[in-house]
Amino acid sequence: MWRSDVSATSGGPEGTATQNAGERLGLKTGMVVQELGWDEDVDDALRVSIEDTIDADMVDGDYGNVVDCVLLWWREADGDLVDALVDSLTDLVAGGEIWLLTPKVGRPGTVDPADVAEAAPVAGLSTTTTAPVSQDWSATRLVAPKAAH
Repeated sequence: MWRSDVSATSGGPEGTATQNAGERLGLKTGMVVQELGWDEDVDDALRVSIEDTIDADMVDGDYGNVVDCVLLWWREADGDLVDALVDSLTDLVAGGEIWLLTPKVGRPGTVDPADVAEAAPVAGLSTTTTAPVSQDWSATRLVAPKAAH
């Protein structure tokens, strides 16, 4: 049955809910995506979906070249969000975007949306979209104003 192939809600280890998450984040084949803030609690099915979408492995903070997108996993206890967002801009190409991944409300490490709303402009970013991307994680798209580059 087709419903068993794609689920909008399960987000289980099979990765059914995240099957097209990379595409939903606007990622495309050939893009270079830098992953920051990885820890054992990240959603591996979401990571696989993103790597399948870009048809490559994500790069880490030591990459040393420009990237099209930064995927930043962030939890409440991870430190100063403004500093992390500024650091995320280091390798980001002009016009690139940051996807801030935070635990959904009720999950361990939940980040108050007000904290994101306050941190983004201090880091020189605008919040454009927030969407659930897996059972436990939400993604917030942050971009630098076009006039800044």
